[in-house]
Amino acid sequence: MKIKEIRELSVAELGARRREIKEEVFHLRVQQQSGQLEKPSQLHTLRKEVARIETVLNQKAKSAEAAK
Repeated sequence: MKIKEIRELSVAELGARRREIKEEVFHLRVQQQSGQLEKPSQLHTLRKEVARIETVLNQKAKSAEAAK
C-alpha cells in the first residue's frame, strides 16, 4: 500500500489493517524459523507497511487533539 492510500483510510480501518499485517508477519516468522519461507523480503516489506500505518495513526491522533 502506498502512503497516499493509507492516509485515505479511517482510524478503524487502519487499526484493522495493522492487526492483519502483524498476524501475517507472525506467520511468516514461523515459516522462516522452519525454513519454509520463500520470500524473505516480504517480512521487511510488511514491517515497513506497519510503520507507515502507525505513523499515519499518530498523525491523525495529533491532528484530532490539536483540533480540540
